Amino acid sequence: MLEPAPDPVPAESIDQPPAPLHAAPGPGRAMAAMEVVLASGLPTQFALGALLMGLGLAPYGADGRLSMTYVATLLTADTVALIALIVWRLRAGGERTRTVVLGTRRWTREAWLGLAMLPALFGGVVALMAALRQVWPALHNVDANPFEALARSPLNAALLMVLVVVSGGLKEECQRAFVLHRFEQSLGGARTGLAVYSLVFGAGHMIQGYDVGIATMLMGVAWGMMFLWRRSIVAPAVCHAGFNAAQIVQFIIWGA
Repeated sequence: MLEPAPDPVPAESIDQPPAPLHAAPGPGRAMAAMEVVLASGLPTQFALGALLMGLGLAPYGADGRLSMTYVATLLTADTVALIALIVWRLRAGGERTRTVVLGTRRWTREAWLGLAMLPALFGGVVALMAALRQVWPALHNVDANPFEALARSPLNAALLMVLVVVSGGLKEECQRAFVLHRFEQSLGGARTGLAVYSLVFGAGHMIQGYDVGIATMLMGVAWGMMFLWRRSIVAPAVCHAGFNAAQIVQFIIWGA
């Protein structure tokens, strides 16, 4: 007697080899460059920041510290805007967002990989920051991280934890994946994109100090290499989110 055919295994549960980033033809160079600039986050943050200020929401309070209301609103709106932009541009080119951003590997395995890499990354950044302060003290030009003051109350600390996990782990890794994808297709290759975008990523964190900007640039290289290796944002996103969460815990416990 014939045995019944087994149920098909869901595609997302199979640890498939990564698809090449350039599986679909990319846009022209000018269009790809415009998309990369838009996806970098600078235009959206400037536009949203101007809009919020026009609505009377200032980035700093009367005490000169960052406003939690402003930061939460800006990061949330920017996350939604950028993810929508990335999905729109990928679909406009006939590409599947899930394939380009999430890849075809098993998500649970990728998440564990991201967690496994977190201790080495966090320890490396701590060691680098300590070395920079010894070798080149002038790079430590910001005494207190401006985001540290936002974590003073339990409620604000919890809200900030959610924001840095979603904005950092999800949004920024979606951005990185999209930028590297477009560089791979139309702008000189993924390695070029990794170098360029890591510099931009580090520069975007200079508000926290030159030393933080350098460390962030190198973390961007690490997360970008992780994405190019795995062809999925899951591992770098989990690692990135975990690093940001650990920083908030560090602010709460040590205040630095």
